[in-house]
Amino acid sequence: MSLPTVIILAAGKGERFLASGATTHKLDARLAGKTVLSHLLQAVQLSGLKWHLVRPEGGTGGIGDSIAIGVRATSDAAGWLILPADLPLIKPASLQRVADALRENLIVVPHYRQQQGHPVGFSREYLTSLSALSGDIGAREIVRDARQRGNVLDMALTDAGAVRDIDQLSDLRLAQRWLTR
Repeated sequence: MSLPTVIILAAGKGERFLASGATTHKLDARLAGKTVLSHLLQAVQLSGLKWHLVRPEGGTGGIGDSIAIGVRATSDAAGWLILPADLPLIKPASLQRVADALRENLIVVPHYRQQQGHPVGFSREYLTSLSALSGDIGAREIVRDARQRGNVLDMALTDAGAVRDIDQLSDLRLAQRWLTR
């Protein structure tokens, strides 16, 4: 069985980041000499997985739209790892672990110290459901329904980068400290 495709969600407006005093979109903010998005893309590339970037001009109507766009664009994939682009510290090994677990599970939800993280993995069985998402509602309902049927693997990761997103300037400063220690 082939590996899933990473869907990188980069279509958000980043309003909280701008409201915190930033002068640029959070994905274009500089972190250790590269943009936040560049750090994430490097991790994805080092994972060896196929990937698709969802960053349409003008954004989308929300995370549901972004997921659906990415899944429809890669509808031949074996499955999908849904990865918000504001996680610049995620490790390639975390992406690989979720992808590997998806070979034998329908949905894989990673956690770091009991906090739900990313990427959330979905098997091909969820093509129709993911493709139908819209607006600002993500795949939470899909995961909840699958969990009730016992179709979700909760996977512990040792990677804080799976939960350390960049929403405000203070998050960017914290990420900078993590990278330089």
